Amino acid sequence: MSFGDPNNPYGQQQGQPGSTPPGQPGYGYPQQAPQGVPQQGYGYPQQPGQPYGYPQAPGQGGYGYGSAPSYANWGARFLGTIVDGLVFLVPYLFFIIGVNSDGAISGIFAAIGGLALLGIAIWQLIQEGKTGQTIGKKAVGIRLVREADGQPLGVGMAFVRRLAHFLDSLPCYIGWLWPAWDEKNQTFADKICSSIVIKTK
Repeated sequence: MSFGDPNNPYGQQQGQPGSTPPGQPGYGYPQQAPQGVPQQGYGYPQQPGQPYGYPQAPGQGGYGYGSAPSYANWGARFLGTIVDGLVFLVPYLFFIIGVNSDGAISGIFAAIGGLALLGIAIWQLIQEGKTGQTIGKKAVGIRLVREADGQPLGVGMAFVRRLAHFLDSLPCYIGWLWPAWDEKNQTFADKICSSIVIKTK
């Protein structure tokens, strides 16, 4: 008994229900795309206009290689710095009052102010390293990222960048003004650390 035998219960003849029409691939064979529609398999290059780059973590604003970053202007960066400074204002006043006062309560004020200043500074650094945003940057809609891939710097590199801001202050604070005319709106510290500040809204 062969598979072509009409008496073979396991065979199917052409034209019977369930049989594969002539010229059509059977189950498990690669399916042909309609004429005029190119097939795209795994790893097929993306079409023009579709940006691609490193995978982005949820809530993090990388820009990818397929689209140019939108650099934050000097005004937005300055405003973000002002907002960050205001965050430190209250604990700074506590510290100053404590240092310049006499009596037991002065030490309490100084301790509260000093610990608050240190805590806020550390928290701001961690947030900037992990998300690219301090309170001020988030308020004005900008983010600090790596120039290479648009991802946050990381806490360690964010700390190095803050140390590098010393160079921005040396030549009459010109490094802080450099983003006003720089092509990528970078300070000297940004150039050293290969970082940029981009718009998020």
